[in-house]
Amino acid sequence: MWVCSRCGVSVKNSLGRIIRSVQAFGRELSRKAILAEPNAPAIGVALGGGFARGIAHIGVLKVLEEEGIPVRFIAGTSVGALIGAVYCSGVSAAELEKVAHSCRFTTFARWTVSRYGFASNDRMVTFLNRTLKVTSFEQLRIPLGVTATDFNSGEGVVFHSGSIIDPVRASCAYPGMFLPVEIRGRYLVDGMLSHPVPTQPLIEMGADRVLAVHLKGQWTNHGAPRHLFDVIGQSFAIAQDQMSHLWRSAADVLVEPDVAGFAYDDFKRAAELIRAGEAAMRAVLPEVRKWFEVPEQTPIAPKVRKKPAPAVAHPSPMPAD
Repeated sequence: MWVCSRCGVSVKNSLGRIIRSVQAFGRELSRKAILAEPNAPAIGVALGGGFARGIAHIGVLKVLEEEGIPVRFIAGTSVGALIGAVYCSGVSAAELEKVAHSCRFTTFARWTVSRYGFASNDRMVTFLNRTLKVTSFEQLRIPLGVTATDFNSGEGVVFHSGSIIDPVRASCAYPGMFLPVEIRGRYLVDGMLSHPVPTQPLIEMGADRVLAVHLKGQWTNHGAPRHLFDVIGQSFAIAQDQMSHLWRSAADVLVEPDVAGFAYDDFKRAAELIRAGEAAMRAVLPEVRKWFEVPEQTPIAPKVRKKPAPAVAHPSPMPAD
């Protein structure tokens, strides 16, 4: 019997489209069911620093969107503050993914001659003005906390109000590389010195459950450092590992994308980094879904946490305006 091969391909393609449609419909039903849950916990997502490796955060947010997991709060440090600000302003994960493919080091920074650092991140102003859908914390779709560190006192600073742009620049001001950012008479540097992964600020913002995204990566290839940035970066990575218990104790679920094979400036590998974030988030989805497995009449009780002794002065909200 003669069989039309082209018809067979057509039927196969049609079946594939039907299957994908059914799967998408199922995900949408699941999303609506979760969003309609009256006792859903207030979930906060803490996005840590990692420079280009932070593109993996987009993969995490993408999965949360696809699975209908409602995010009530976001706190970000360094690149986590940058991505968190754009996302909270109303830019979807899919839109963020497109933006990430066009980003390079020069999108945010320019080399400069200064006694305070080798580069300025003032180009971030142009990027954020072009990318953000709103420009103040009060206008954000999702409440956001942006961390920075007071250079003189060592105090952790958490921004919740006023203009978004300068706090994000301050949060990304990696010491030794980028110049400090002055806000209201205070010189501020990278938030990773006080909040490598900003879990505690989320609790203070009102989160019932905290999802912490940690981007663990080496600055060296287990050999001699190549240049000054390797020395600075690896030194800070060691220090962050030593203080990790401070933020881990406030996390309910830890997401650790596999970014060890990526360099700090690997912006060109955005697609791989996003996939790494997606894979890590999907691995912990069963744990996150347990937060919703409660009787309908039972309210979500906030997790009782023993607050760790801070390594620096207690962080305080600081309006940017």
